[in-house]
Amino acid sequence: MNFLWPEFLWLLLAVPLLVALYVWLLRRKKKTALRYASLSIVKEALGPGQTIRRHVPPALFLLALVAMLVAAARPQAVVTLPSNQQTIILAMDVSGSMRATDVQPSRLVAAQNAAKAFLAELPRHVKVGIVAFAGSAQVAQLPTTNREDLVTAIDRFQLQRATATGNAIVISLATLFPDAGIDLQSLQGGRERQRGFAIDGERKEKKEFTPVPPGSYSSAAIIMLTDGQRTTGVDPLEAAKMAAERGIRVYTVGIGTVDGETIGFEGWSMRVRLDEETLKAIATKTSADYFYAGTANDLKKVYETLSSRLTVEKRETEVSALFAMAAAVLALLSAGLSLLWFNRIL
Repeated sequence: MNFLWPEFLWLLLAVPLLVALYVWLLRRKKKTALRYASLSIVKEALGPGQTIRRHVPPALFLLALVAMLVAAARPQAVVTLPSNQQTIILAMDVSGSMRATDVQPSRLVAAQNAAKAFLAELPRHVKVGIVAFAGSAQVAQLPTTNREDLVTAIDRFQLQRATATGNAIVISLATLFPDAGIDLQSLQGGRERQRGFAIDGERKEKKEFTPVPPGSYSSAAIIMLTDGQRTTGVDPLEAAKMAAERGIRVYTVGIGTVDGETIGFEGWSMRVRLDEETLKAIATKTSADYFYAGTANDLKKVYETLSSRLTVEKRETEVSALFAMAAAVLALLSAGLSLLWFNRIL
């Protein structure tokens, strides 16, 4: 637990002094009582339970005072709260290998069904965008709260060749930050493009931004699902670095064959292998997580896990109000018991 105003904690040193003062007052009162009655008469008057009861209200009041002093120091603690996640980009692989049936009924259909179930679990206020990628990446649906439009976009997926995982991340970032000047072509081009020049030589300055800690941007996240390794496009680790510098978490989901397999259909064949190492590196670099789904049921559980993680989050929050409330309850309880037992407050 951290404190915004830790200097107030020095006031807690007064607590032992108050305890000492209370003990001194009790002893003084006892000496005064013995001047007028014998010790046996005093004990008989108090009764066996009264000796303990007389200390309960002061003890509760002392605890209330401690809670108030802690509240004054403005404590902070890591607590689980509803997420302020506002936008999620689903980047989904639509390369030809998604036709494979090792995940029933096929990798693509399993991914589509899991994505739809994921949408149904999300709060309605969360916007979701769809990015489809194969040899290139394109926005299938801009971020929206309309779940019907999102389902329609998912159902329209068309399989293509190649896999450009890096492009998917860059296009997702450009969708989340449309005014940030994120340019996919400048990343794919030479040095001049990387410096911000257009193809025709006309200078096109990139907007400056200050990098932030990875995972610190809590209003948006990217979920990327793929079944293969990158064969074209932007280096996915370079794209992950861009996401990390903007504080965006990229959760990666691998589906299908890990060791590699030759898949053939429509007269041609290709060798596919799930590049778990790169997917794990992307997730690690952006302070997110990697998930492997070997079956349709696994994939569904992955999306359920992501749904729960994106709707609640653990973050450091000031909890002064909790200590203040505890102090008020203890003070009221102390006064109430004192009135009930002794017809006076303390």
